[in-house]
Amino acid sequence: MDLTYPSFEGLRRYPSASDVPQADAEGTGGEPRVRSPRMHDIKRTKAVIIVGGPKDGTRFRPLSLNHPKPLFPIAGVPMVHHHLEACAKLPGMTEIIMLGVFPESQVSDFAAAASQRLGIPVKYLREFEPLGTAGGLYFFRDLIMTHSPDALLVIHADICADIPIVDLIDFHASVNEAGNHLTVMSTPARKDMAKNYGCLISDADTFEVSHYVEKPQSYVSSDINCGVYIFSPAIFDDMRNVFVTKHENKDPHPQILWLERDVLTNMAGTGRLFMYKTENFWSQVKTASSAIYANRHYLETYRRLHPESLHSLARNTEGGPTITGDVWIHSSADIHPTAKLGPNVSIGINTKIGPGARIKDSIILDRVVVGSHSLVTNSIVDDGCAIGEWARVEGAPVGPNPNDPTTAVQPKELFTTKGTLEPSTTIIGTDSKIEDEVLVLNVICLPHKDITGDCKNQIIL
Repeated sequence: MDLTYPSFEGLRRYPSASDVPQADAEGTGGEPRVRSPRMHDIKRTKAVIIVGGPKDGTRFRPLSLNHPKPLFPIAGVPMVHHHLEACAKLPGMTEIIMLGVFPESQVSDFAAAASQRLGIPVKYLREFEPLGTAGGLYFFRDLIMTHSPDALLVIHADICADIPIVDLIDFHASVNEAGNHLTVMSTPARKDMAKNYGCLISDADTFEVSHYVEKPQSYVSSDINCGVYIFSPAIFDDMRNVFVTKHENKDPHPQILWLERDVLTNMAGTGRLFMYKTENFWSQVKTASSAIYANRHYLETYRRLHPESLHSLARNTEGGPTITGDVWIHSSADIHPTAKLGPNVSIGINTKIGPGARIKDSIILDRVVVGSHSLVTNSIVDDGCAIGEWARVEGAPVGPNPNDPTTAVQPKELFTTKGTLEPSTTIIGTDSKIEDEVLVLNVICLPHKDITGDCKNQIIL
């Protein structure tokens, strides 16, 4: 695997979700939330980022064939690094643990580079087999609880969100006098979308969760689970109880624990599960289309909070390319002055964009060559690809209204009921080649392929 991105060479400082204004009392952002007095003194925290494993990224293929999904570059840096930086800025954060099933060789170098850059220990722990969303936490509980943190911040890696971490910690410290509780970050979703997520029903005054259902068959609530949690250390006792019960019931896989089904569902209605509601931006990153959506959001965040993180080429400097909207360009990229980029474009390391080329709503990764007068739109082009002259690479503009934070990119079936490929983002797999004057429309192309003629609505195997 190419570890150029994790080395962070050539990258400027960029923002994280922790720079975004925290939610107010209604969770709408802007003025800080009015905080209740703390019942618990949370001085030391750790973060655990659940990164999954190779079998979890099937909807992200073929991109996950070349990049472990958490390390796929979005807005110029690996997806998971946006979370790492946000966690590192939390006062009292002592360590960040990445927990997953990927081989150490694919993640450890990234973790070491991130630790050096952020100035905080970043460690990767590998599960011996997939253990579910809570099994790994329980298996490594002693390592996680080293130095006795007062609380744990747990985040699923495959989300793009403005996480109000400070307010989330303060909320957790202000509820449940016994201090043996768990807080779930929630956001509102449209009624037709809510059943695709874990749904919570809570008390409007105390925020205590009375009912939790993971992906219900019918509508339960518009408040959905964001995959962000604050644990009190006592939650490991709940995991142990589930583990023991599975053993006693002779479950063939008692080591596999699911946070949603085994822990949250059982804690609901006990007075120990609470919901922190925010309307900050949130979306899952499950597919290539959602990666384009997340790229748009992070680039917009760069512009608002740290415009210096956008490369100087992206400022319409004299003699530079024409830039429209938010564009991130690596300093090593070679962009012809007559090219036109944006909006929502990221250009990777040592990539070359030829004269008159037009790129919009796309992620172009490392060592890609885009020939003169070619068009790339609504597409992801993986490492080492070559696009000829006057070629046209197009995907469908799939995604919700980017100005509506209560929406998210919904997973779709790959094929229509008629057996044709659903319109979606075009993906060109690593080291593939597209000849001159070729049209590639709504195509998923696996790595190492040569496209010599027009192709539409196809999967190129």
